[in-house]
Formats: sequence, C-alpha cells, structure tokens
Amino acid sequence: MFDIFKMRKLGFFVGGVLFGTAGIKVLSSKDAKKVYTNCTAAVLRAKESVMQTVTVVQENAEDILAEAKMINEERAEKEETVEGTIQEERTEVV
Repeated sequence: MFDIFKMRKLGFFVGGVLFGTAGIKVLSSKDAKKVYTNCTAAVLRAKESVMQTVTVVQENAEDILAEAKMINEERAEKEETVEGTIQEERTEVV
C-alpha cells in the first residue's frame, strides 16, 4: 500500500513537470508571441482612446469652471450695484 501512494505521488510530480514544460514551450512559441503582440497593441490603442477622452473631459471641466467664475463675478457686481442703489435711496430719504 505504501508503494502505491509513493508511485502515485511520483506520477503526479512527473505529470506536473511534463505539463509545465509543455506549457513553457507553448507560451514561448512564435504563435503565442503574435497573440501577445496583438493583445499589447490592443491595450495601447485602448489606453490612447481613454487618454483622449480624459483630455476632453478635463478641457470641458476647465471651461465650466471658468464660466461659473464669470457668472459669480457678474452676480457679485449686480449685488453691489443693487446694494449701492439701496444705500443711496436710504441716504436720500433721511
């Protein structure tokens, strides 16, 4: 019985070594290299597309921020004008 378990473990070990060796051969083949190259090219294209989208979003955010600041400045000027008019009316009434 002891020999059967020992042989079984040895069989698993040898099978793993053969499977690993075959796997390395497959992963380092010319066909695999073509697949890796095409996948890498696709990732680079996707990265470029994402970066273009990020640039557009950043530009839009900058425009929105600039317009919001202008709106707030105009609003503050109007409020100052209205407050100045109210002050003048109060001084005239007194």
